[in-house]
Formats: sequence, structure tokens, C-alpha cells
Amino acid sequence: MPEYDNTNSGALWTHEKKSEKQPDFKGKLNVDGKDWEIAAWNRTSQAGKQFLSLKVSVPFVKEF
Repeated sequence: MPEYDNTNSGALWTHEKKSEKQPDFKGKLNVDGKDWEIAAWNRTSQAGKQFLSLKVSVPFVKEF
């Protein structure tokens, strides 16, 4: 069975928030072979419409 190609795709999962500033969803995204982290917050516009606010960032690398 051939290996799945994850290029130009990603996924978000629900995130257990410890504060209101933390995202509602977190996940990983691949664009042109480069990996990114993605976060999303549930928001409501002034007109009352719901939307997702997104942030894409370089993956966090913990240094010892």
C-alpha cells in the first residue's frame, strides 16, 4: 500500500483551554512540503455571525 502524501493538507483538533486566550482548536498544516502549526479561535462578529480566527506559526521546538 503506498504511503499517503500529506503535502498541502492539514487538520485541526479541539484543544482543552486553560484560559480564554488559548485557541479552541490546534493542529498541523503542510504547505509545499513545509510544516506549520495552526491554531483557531471561535469568534462572533459585531453582526452576530460566527467565524474562525486563524493563526499559522513555525512549529515550536523545545530546547533543553
